[in-house]
Amino acid sequence: MHKLLGIAILFIVVKIYSFKLSEVGFGKQKALPNLLLGLSFGIVTFILAYSVEILILTFRGSFDKLNLYVSAYSVDGNIGNQTAFIFFLICIIGNIINVIMEEGIFRGLFPKLLESKYTFIISAVIASVLFGLWHIMSPLRSYLDGTMSMGGFIGNSIMLITTSYLVGFKFAMMTKLTGNLYMAMGEHFVNNTIVNMLHVISDTGADELMVVRISIAQSVSFIAILLWYIIVQCKKKTEPKSPSAKL
Repeated sequence: MHKLLGIAILFIVVKIYSFKLSEVGFGKQKALPNLLLGLSFGIVTFILAYSVEILILTFRGSFDKLNLYVSAYSVDGNIGNQTAFIFFLICIIGNIINVIMEEGIFRGLFPKLLESKYTFIISAVIASVLFGLWHIMSPLRSYLDGTMSMGGFIGNSIMLITTSYLVGFKFAMMTKLTGNLYMAMGEHFVNNTIVNMLHVISDTGADELMVVRISIAQSVSFIAILLWYIIVQCKKKTEPKSPSAKL
């Protein structure tokens, strides 16, 4: 519900500031190609990450199988290991709502407001820090529920803020490179959905090395997008200026 509220706030603020939807990343141009690019990019990086995880477990002699089920949390606690179709549908719809809200606000609205005063890099850093802080609510909820110690809360908060900041900065670069939010939305959707649905089962349980899997996927994708961004910026600097630009 708070993600739906976030979407409502996003469009209210867009209307208040008289922005066009295209100005906050929801333009129609290349929407489908960029969305497919993001989905494909996310799938490829996670295929690599899952493969490495399976190889590690295989060499240790503990890999069992891949399993498809929905794992998520509710206010009352863990409701994981669900295989009914309705849970897969809820997971997909929930993640669609999530990426629309988070990308719309943190890669669309905030940069639009910030770039009127700051450069892209500074705007992306600020928006990504806010995106990192946004993710502190999960460990905070666990701490307030009594299921996590203060030390665990601090450690998890630092980890989540740092990783979410880096992921947010990657999505910001994607948005800058493609001119809209759709590639970032596609990869963001894959990132969230695949770890909710596709699980690696070993002798010691499920998703023993999930942190390794996610770290590999995010590191590879971050480096790839960073290199893309650097190459584009270098090309812009070496392009000859037109005569009119010198006048």
